[in-house]
Amino acid sequence: MKRLLLIDDEEKLRNLLARVIGVQGEGFQVDQAGTLKAARQKLTRAQFDVVLCDVRLPDGSGVEFVHEVRQIQPLTEIILLTAYGNIPDGVQAIKNGAFDYITKGDDNNRIIPLINRAYEKVLLAKRVQQLERRVGQRYSFDNIIGNSRQIQEAVGLGKKVAQTDTTVLLLGETGTGKEVFAQAIHHAGTRSRQPFVAVNCSAFSRELLESELFGHREGAFTGASKDKKGLFSEADGGTIFLDEIGEMSYDLQAKLLRVLEIGEFLMVGDTVPTRVDVRIVAATNRNLETEIDQGHFRSDLYYRLSIFTITLPPLRERPQDIKILAAHFAQTFALKMNKQKSVLSDNYVELLESHPWKGNIRELKNVIERSVILSEGNTLNADTLPYEFFQSNASPLKPSLSAFSLVGAEKLQIQKVLNHTGGNKAEAARLLEIGVATLYRKIAEYQIG
Repeated sequence: MKRLLLIDDEEKLRNLLARVIGVQGEGFQVDQAGTLKAARQKLTRAQFDVVLCDVRLPDGSGVEFVHEVRQIQPLTEIILLTAYGNIPDGVQAIKNGAFDYITKGDDNNRIIPLINRAYEKVLLAKRVQQLERRVGQRYSFDNIIGNSRQIQEAVGLGKKVAQTDTTVLLLGETGTGKEVFAQAIHHAGTRSRQPFVAVNCSAFSRELLESELFGHREGAFTGASKDKKGLFSEADGGTIFLDEIGEMSYDLQAKLLRVLEIGEFLMVGDTVPTRVDVRIVAATNRNLETEIDQGHFRSDLYYRLSIFTITLPPLRERPQDIKILAAHFAQTFALKMNKQKSVLSDNYVELLESHPWKGNIRELKNVIERSVILSEGNTLNADTLPYEFFQSNASPLKPSLSAFSLVGAEKLQIQKVLNHTGGNKAEAARLLEIGVATLYRKIAEYQIG
């Protein structure tokens, strides 16, 4: 329900305005107050969308009261009414945060449209707030899944450093969720309302990466037909995430070091430094100390980046988290695909927990997505796992295997049936009277071409 608080010491005028707003204001519930003291009490007890307030009241100024309303209810819009309009009061009212300032009598026809416009602004502010809350929830540390000691320790460190502006270096193998962690650090910190900009340093050549990060002036190089704003400028006030920092060229590292030390850089082709206020979160799957020894990474940059280091554990070191991660991804993909709630069979979970997961969480997510697509009902089982999954789990074939052993005979039979079906594994599994997943596993185990 739309609510408006009308503050005026003239009771007859207040009642008249309340009736007009109630009839013409498209659903506004109107509360009244004759003094600022009474208005304060109402503002602390109920939420109002719009406040319509007289400038001169027995116990204070409506112009100054705008500050108080903003503190009590930040999203509420305030419209000031005065019997004697003057420019200084109007200017000060707007400076204090009022939506508008109108004169009684002369501007009566403006009141209802003005209230409606103020309410539209309130609605927009509420929607923005809801979106910000959803984004914050999506990228919060609470959405980093896992009960293992390793991941909980990493989350604990992330929460502590998030409240500072300290540079953070995230270490870990590919697919361990470094960007997710960077997002969580940003959204849990004081810069959460400012931009979060991510760039993969390995995705660009040295020249392109410099232009992407720092921007360029028109004519700086062939093809630079106009000025371009760099990602550091885009992230001003917020956070920039430099993924795969170990891939950055040695000479470009010096330019990054200058940003870390004094907060400024030169755009390509520029002579005047650009200043920025940016928090840097960097990540790498390389051993930077080894890279320093080999002359590939600057030691001074490393020491500036590694003020606070968090190492994200590979999935194989926290097997107890695999089941809950898989269940989470299964539900997410089932919802996206409008399928039934997915259930993980015991055999399916056992296979997942025995897998080496060289691609870590990213690989697990991809496998679960494929399983949800392939599942006929709501149960994920071995038959929904991809062939490549069993290949990576396969053990080398023993050299002593012969056609006279049961295992050797099984291999030969599988090979014959595959030849008969022209490589059609689904048909071969049907003829062999085994599951497709079992066939894939045996093909990998026996290294059948």
